[in-house]
Amino acid sequence: MSGPLVVTAEGPVLTVVIDRPKANAIDAATSRLLGETFARFRDDPALRVAILTGAGERFFSAGWDLAAAAAGEAPDSDYGVGGFGGIARLPGLNKPVIGAVNGMAVGGGFELALCCDLVVAAAHARFWLPETRIGVIADAATLRLPRRLPRARAIELLLTGRQLAAAEAEAWGLVNRVVEPGDLLAEAMIMARSIIEGAPLAVAAVLEVARTTEALELADAYALLEDRSLPNYRAMLGSEDAIEGPTAFAEKRLPVWRGR
Repeated sequence: MSGPLVVTAEGPVLTVVIDRPKANAIDAATSRLLGETFARFRDDPALRVAILTGAGERFFSAGWDLAAAAAGEAPDSDYGVGGFGGIARLPGLNKPVIGAVNGMAVGGGFELALCCDLVVAAAHARFWLPETRIGVIADAATLRLPRRLPRARAIELLLTGRQLAAAEAEAWGLVNRVVEPGDLLAEAMIMARSIIEGAPLAVAAVLEVARTTEALELADAYALLEDRSLPNYRAMLGSEDAIEGPTAFAEKRLPVWRGR
């Protein structure tokens, strides 16, 4: 696929590159295309993990395309099945998406990184929410960031528009790994292959349970698991892996554990 996205598959790993010079900004058409791409990823059983990155080394994404806005594109345009950026509100996306942040993640670009399950960042990458300086707020970040960081940290970034360096983002827990730019996609692929070693139903169940119970009290979360109403969790419990896997794992691993 060519155009604003470059999409390639290497076995079970799908790589999606936003390629819109100069800043990989996202207009409504690109957002719809991202949603369609991730919906196909969601629905293709051969694909297990997606990597999302930007072209070049300057910008992961500058977020909403201000040039498109100046040309008349409304803020409430149709951004597609997944909402702005394609994954923020895509229903049933219980496959992991790794953000490979190759440069500046600004505004909606920062929000897009927040929507990824795991993030690898280049050492020069920076995360920035400048919205209050132009009289608006970063809607998705205002909802998501306080769930990912201590409230004081999140509110600082939202109110001040301070740029967050990759190393600091890693220290705060927003980023899993910081690597040199030339190692970014290789590190994301290592992470993807590590995930693929797990059983598909178990990986889907982890994401489903974590997302569904995020805002619940612990007792309510346990109750949700006990009533087996989450489809991926229920399917995992009835799978051959869940029935036979623990015994096979113990037989393989216990001699190693006992020798320590």
